Amino acid sequence: MSSTESVGTPAGVPSLSSRATWLLIALFILTIPFTSARVRGDGIGYYAYARSLIVDHNLQFKGDWKGAGSEPAVVVRDSHGLSVNSHITKTGHIANYFAVGPALLWSPFIAATHAGILLLRHMGYSIAADGHGHAYLLAMAFATALYGFIGLLLSFQLARAFTGEKWALLAAVTIWLASSLPVYMYVDPSWAHAPSAFAVAWFLWYWHRTNAHRTRVQWMILGLISGLMCDIYFANAVFLLVPILDFISEGRTTFHENASWLGTLKRALPSLFIYFGALLIGFLPTLAVRQIIFGNPLAAAAYASRPWQWESPKFWSILFSSSRGLFVCTPVLTLAVAGLFFLRRKQPALGNRLLACTAAFYALISVYPWWDGVASFGNRFFISLTPVFVVGLAVTFEKFTNVWRDQRRATRRVVAVAAVLIVWNLGLVYQWSNGLFPNVGPVYWREVVYNQIRVVPGDLLRNMGSLAAHVSNDSARSADE
Repeated sequence: MSSTESVGTPAGVPSLSSRATWLLIALFILTIPFTSARVRGDGIGYYAYARSLIVDHNLQFKGDWKGAGSEPAVVVRDSHGLSVNSHITKTGHIANYFAVGPALLWSPFIAATHAGILLLRHMGYSIAADGHGHAYLLAMAFATALYGFIGLLLSFQLARAFTGEKWALLAAVTIWLASSLPVYMYVDPSWAHAPSAFAVAWFLWYWHRTNAHRTRVQWMILGLISGLMCDIYFANAVFLLVPILDFISEGRTTFHENASWLGTLKRALPSLFIYFGALLIGFLPTLAVRQIIFGNPLAAAAYASRPWQWESPKFWSILFSSSRGLFVCTPVLTLAVAGLFFLRRKQPALGNRLLACTAAFYALISVYPWWDGVASFGNRFFISLTPVFVVGLAVTFEKFTNVWRDQRRATRRVVAVAAVLIVWNLGLVYQWSNGLFPNVGPVYWREVVYNQIRVVPGDLLRNMGSLAAHVSNDSARSADE
């Protein structure tokens, strides 16, 4: 596989030269006002790391959980070996079993906000510097949206290495707006899913960009990105299959050239040690936090407290459950997954690796205790596969257009399909945000479809009318003054 680096562009920096890239940037700017600055649910645990470290300078999390119903619980064993629930770990910390990685990405934004608020307080302004104010949450929410967008931008640049730029652009926009990503990029930004999509996209983009002739320094950088990717979301470890398959493939090639296992090992071991050593360094924040909170760097906490579905994996339900089925709630992903099989014929090395990671991720979630996401829009876990879906969808779009002789008509058809998927999904997001689409429990699709046709358009028109009236009144008031 050849590298796609452009002349004069460093290997670690994405290109911003194309018109499509600037179109994506413009679209992102237009979506920023839709960002919701709030922390709730799992987001409490993710945000607590950043707030506690930056504001309180510890990991005690006092004030992060309010009310017994929202306190985190850790399973420990008493003197008789029986499991009991405790809200305080053996090291004296409130249990927080969520990943620390999102807080690492948010921290520069939150720290800058905290510094600005402290400066204002020094100047005499009465502003709470407790990490819970709107300014802090706005910084976190903007950071999430920004990282999610950068992940989409990197996914677009990865996809256009294998398809035409217009298909990569259309795929990136479609996955952006027709999957579960917009909910966790804008509506619930304190969750880990958009940062996870960014980390996986960065990993795959950098892996591909340096794949032709990767130096030892580049192996180190890839290892550090891999560690961060796992810091953010533990399930992302399945993507380590990509460099592992690289080592296996390179080892086979070297062995056939030298016909010597010793020569093969001598050539592969330095890069192998550098990569996994950097991976360990990148994963140190998680190990350190676990040691501090639980007294064990490898503490599994809540992940070991529930039985996994080893004997009855939810292979079918993950895809086709009427409540949270991946292909039911987000049908665009059927086209994206199909594209991976088309890609396998076009680019066997890349196609096999992406399919292997997708299959491994699917198998992992199928045995996960909370396989349906519990409270979720669609199956939120698969947002980590955003760059894979962008690549697959771009390949599908290109493949479909090749069926028709008239390329213009084919392009219009594909764009129309993408538009329908986007409009449908945004309607579901609106329902979900306003309590019309259940966050937990069964989904009654007859009611959902009715809402899509009869309720959502009317609500949007009324909201637009209210906004126009508000703007008109403000203009009239300004004229009178």
